[in-house]
Amino acid sequence: MAKRTRVTSPKVAEPPPQRWSNCIRVGDMVWVAGMTARTGDKVQGADAYEQSRTIFTKIKDLVEAAGGKMNDVVKVTIFVTNIADNTGVWKARAEFFTGDFPTSTLVEISALAAPELLVEIEAVAVVGSSA
Repeated sequence: MAKRTRVTSPKVAEPPPQRWSNCIRVGDMVWVAGMTARTGDKVQGADAYEQSRTIFTKIKDLVEAAGGKMNDVVKVTIFVTNIADNTGVWKARAEFFTGDFPTSTLVEISALAAPELLVEIEAVAVVGSSA
């Protein structure tokens, strides 16, 4: 049976104890929790594009810490507080993936954890799956 391992990166702040894990690897599978553009007490980026770039950078750091690379990401789920922000999210996404992009779901929700947060993204990767 594959071992379950919590993955951390010095570039991504860990949540308080007993809340959640940012990243878990089991075998070749990697799950990244919903990431936002919050860094400490500050939100990085005033719009959905900038926040998405910050988020995809966090996802990249965690996937790489798990032994993978961004093109190993097979699924992203994206939550936005305004569906019109999809263009900024897609623009940022195009800066992090090449070849066959991951499967994707984008949904509008009424709010995230803080009013200044516009985007939250979670990801699933299979280490070693990309060409």
